[in-house]
This record gives sequence, structure tokens and C-alpha cells, in this order.
Amino acid sequence: MPALADIQPAGNEDVMLYAPYYQGQKRKLLPLALGLYQQGNFEGERSIENAQSVPYVATWFVSKLPSELTRCRLQFDGSADLTYEVDMTNSEFIDFLIDVIRVAKGGRLMDFPKEFYEKLLRMSAAQSWL
Repeated sequence: MPALADIQPAGNEDVMLYAPYYQGQKRKLLPLALGLYQQGNFEGERSIENAQSVPYVATWFVSKLPSELTRCRLQFDGSADLTYEVDMTNSEFIDFLIDVIRVAKGGRLMDFPKEFYEKLLRMSAAQSWL
């Protein structure tokens, strides 16, 4: 599983395809986020307030176009019972990966932002009712 230092930035062809979806600082981090996306996984840790971080493995399907759907799966603590999935467009998912890169560059753990977890848990809760 890649660590931040192991991520190779995506090539210009891929970056150009996604660049119109992002502005400013996000666009500057896009090559690294796309490089992470193309690897299809990473190990992260979810920070829990006043508790120990929970490790997880994030995996997803890799495709080329920003408007295509990808399914991201998070498995927490190596437990099949703690596995969650969410579908979203590649452009939205890569936006979350940009946040992962930004946070990791700040010296913190590789982790998705709060908005990603809200989407993940909302989708998982809705699916459990079906």
C-alpha cells in the first residue's frame, strides 16, 4: 500500500482531463491525487476524538474519465464486519483524495475528510434499509 512519499504524480495527459474540475490549491495537488487514485488503494487511519486512531484500508475501482462512477470500499481494523462502500463520480472522489494528500502533507495521518465519512455512512445506512 502506498505511503505519501511513494506516490508518483500522474502524467500531464491525465491531469489535463481532470484540471477543469478543480481550482487553486486543489489543482496544484491534482497530479499527486491522481497518482494515488491510479494506485487503487491506500492504508489510512481515522482519527477518533479522545481515542486511539482506527486503521483502515481504502480500495476502489480505477477508471479513466472524471464522470465515470467509482466504488470506494473502506475496511476498518481488518474486520469484514466493519466494511463500508460508497459510489461517486471519479471527479468527486479525486476531490476527496486531494484532501487526503493535503492533510498528509501537513504531517498528519493519511485520512479522508469528514465530508467523505458523512457520505460513506449515509450511503451505508441507506443500503442497510433496502
